[in-house]
Amino acid sequence: MTDVTPGTPGTPVTPVAEEQSEEALARALATGRTPDGTADHEALWDALDDAAAGGKRVRPHLLTTVYEALGGTEPEIAAEVGAGVELLHTALITHDDVVDGDTLRRGRPNVAATFAARARAGGADPRRAARYGDAAGILVGDLALAGAVRTVALCGAEPAVVYRLLETLDRALCVTVAGELTDARLALGGRHDVAESLRTAEHKTAVYSFQLPLELAAILAEAPEGVVDALARYGAHVGLAYQLRDDLDELYADHGGTGKDPASDLRGGKWTPLVAYARSTPAWPEIAPLMGDPTVGDGAVQHVRDVLVTCGARQYVEDLVADLVREGREAVAHLPVAPVLAEWADTVAADTRRAA
Repeated sequence: MTDVTPGTPGTPVTPVAEEQSEEALARALATGRTPDGTADHEALWDALDDAAAGGKRVRPHLLTTVYEALGGTEPEIAAEVGAGVELLHTALITHDDVVDGDTLRRGRPNVAATFAARARAGGADPRRAARYGDAAGILVGDLALAGAVRTVALCGAEPAVVYRLLETLDRALCVTVAGELTDARLALGGRHDVAESLRTAEHKTAVYSFQLPLELAAILAEAPEGVVDALARYGAHVGLAYQLRDDLDELYADHGGTGKDPASDLRGGKWTPLVAYARSTPAWPEIAPLMGDPTVGDGAVQHVRDVLVTCGARQYVEDLVADLVREGREAVAHLPVAPVLAEWADTVAADTRRAA
């Protein structure tokens, strides 16, 4: 999963809404702890607190901002639902790290890596320590997922509204986890086209990161169905654009001290639209042997960067990002919330070439 953290200074989030979102998330994280919990209970909940820390809270900010722009008058309820969406995000990225075998998240050891290191320090052999770490990652993700559903269910909205919120959350989760499995299947190898890679990117990231907060905001604000549908279209377009931008950043942006591996997709054999496009060009034999090779060095990574430029793959994805952002803005141009969403779309459209 993409950890969506644009962090644009102009993102329209009021201090009050931001504070309410943080307070709601803190309450949600505290709810599951029991005063007489075992050491393992405390360890898991401490890990969940840590996993939820450090993000830019883009999903709850998007939800609460759009809710207010649509005329919503109960921001405290919107903050609770936003906290539920943030817990869902925490669950998905924690599980995703286990699926991908990653050890870093936001520039520091993730849940699985932290527990594995503790096990090694206690004398466990590396194989058993890794299994223990993966178990912790899965279990912390489970706690976050249960917390997401509980928080939305107890948000304080009218029962009929809560039903729609939970139904929408469930639908997004089903699409997302199927997209995650598709992503893992594509990494097994074989010939996969650009269309399939784009569908996968939309399902595993755009649906829960952009469509879901927007739809929940509209439901809470009791907006007409036409508004909900328009926001969903915007979320699909702009969410996919963000995932494509993230794919570009993975290889081309300056990661500085973030700890992010610029070749993790390549080493993991990820079938991104960049790779799928290159597969259709004569340049593919230069990239194919490096796909899924965990030992790929910096020189080979730079060669892949160059080949993706010369074969047209980078330009194809850059153009696609621009088209998707434009289509997303057009989908909501008739809504009062259009100026707010245009600012979010402009963040997504930011060009990575300056950092290449």
